[in-house]
Amino acid sequence: MSTQTMTEEMAAENAVEVAIPTAEEESRPEPIRKIAIICSKGTLDMAYPGLILANAARMTGIEATLFFTFWGLDIVTEKTIDKLHVPTVGNPSMHIPTMLGGLPGMESIASIMMKKEMDHLDIPPVRELIEILSDSGAEIYGCRMAMDMFKRTQEDLVPQVDEVISAMDFYDKAAGAQILFI
Repeated sequence: MSTQTMTEEMAAENAVEVAIPTAEEESRPEPIRKIAIICSKGTLDMAYPGLILANAARMTGIEATLFFTFWGLDIVTEKTIDKLHVPTVGNPSMHIPTMLGGLPGMESIASIMMKKEMDHLDIPPVRELIEILSDSGAEIYGCRMAMDMFKRTQEDLVPQVDEVISAMDFYDKAAGAQILFI
């Protein structure tokens, strides 16, 4: 057997198949593995986007961290969680004149209508969504600075809030995550 034949046989035995990605595979972005959502507004219409995104993440196996700061603390505060409302004054999405939005009862009507529509779509109330998120393994945090500013304690929050943390702690917990600010 010639040296060349032996070399070819040894190369064939030690060959490793290398999969060359297709153009479609190369252009496909890395999947999201972790999401961190900062909830900064405490109105009914601003509570749902963050909660629904976090729920969708958990349903698809993506880690979810929620950080409630400033007025967003109302979403996880025991006294306010069931009283969130839809603002009608200065809300361009309401498509009504500001003066009309300021009439007594308009916020209540808008809030009732939104809750009714959410129920019709089989979307749970905010409190239930928070419970679902907690049960699914989402991490839920309150902001230490906002808590101090509004003179709230951990006992003022719903039991699903894991901990009250600083903004710096939030960044540690959100390491590697896609961060959304709502």
